[in-house]
Amino acid sequence: MHKTRTPLSLWFWAAYLVATHTPGISAVQLQRQLGISRYETAWLMLQKLRRAMVAPEREPLRGEVEVDEALVGGRREGLRGGRQRDGGKALVGVGVEIRGQGSGRLRLGVLPDASQTTLTGWVKAIVAPAAIIHTDGWPGYDKLAGAGYEHRPRLQRRDHPDHQKLLPRAHRATSNFKTWLQGTHRGVSPGHLQVYLDEFVFRHNRRRTPMAAFQTLLGLGAGREPTTYREITQRADTRLAEQTG
Repeated sequence: MHKTRTPLSLWFWAAYLVATHTPGISAVQLQRQLGISRYETAWLMLQKLRRAMVAPEREPLRGEVEVDEALVGGRREGLRGGRQRDGGKALVGVGVEIRGQGSGRLRLGVLPDASQTTLTGWVKAIVAPAAIIHTDGWPGYDKLAGAGYEHRPRLQRRDHPDHQKLLPRAHRATSNFKTWLQGTHRGVSPGHLQVYLDEFVFRHNRRRTPMAAFQTLLGLGAGREPTTYREITQRADTRLAEQTG
């Protein structure tokens, strides 16, 4: 909000709608609902709020955690294997705590590849040491045991090839994210994908306490260094950030 020309009352309304509106809100919807004259203003407000959704001191995942990766952006015919992708698709890492039959806290992050170095480093960044890590049989996870985790890979059986049953919580989180992204935003450019992942994680982890989410977002936003329009747009074309706002 530093040096903003937008009234603070609109900022507070925007934060409230982002935090409490169940399916989320797009820039077009925010522009219409708050009577903002320019689409770019509504888009920038949402981008700044999304960048305030990650607490610097947030606790790592603990206990038992499912870890997987997923492609965001669809698949192209002729590619071999679930981890093959073309340049228009993003590889996203998924980590979710196991809470009985349900899901605990979630982490999502854009990954450059599915190598051992990348996956081990990402797990170390989001999961506390000594946690139990459940993955599929991908060799990229083979160094987790040596990194201080109890690694329990779940291998697909030929008579039960359904990958969803191996890591049901991770798969559910991925499926819900894709549905949310397409339903609310109709797609997002790769350069801005991480902040949408952060928004989805923020909403998932506070899904039972929407009013607390609103207060948390205001607190995080007030304590964060300002992000300029140039910083937000320098790596991505704003015209493609949300295909319909």
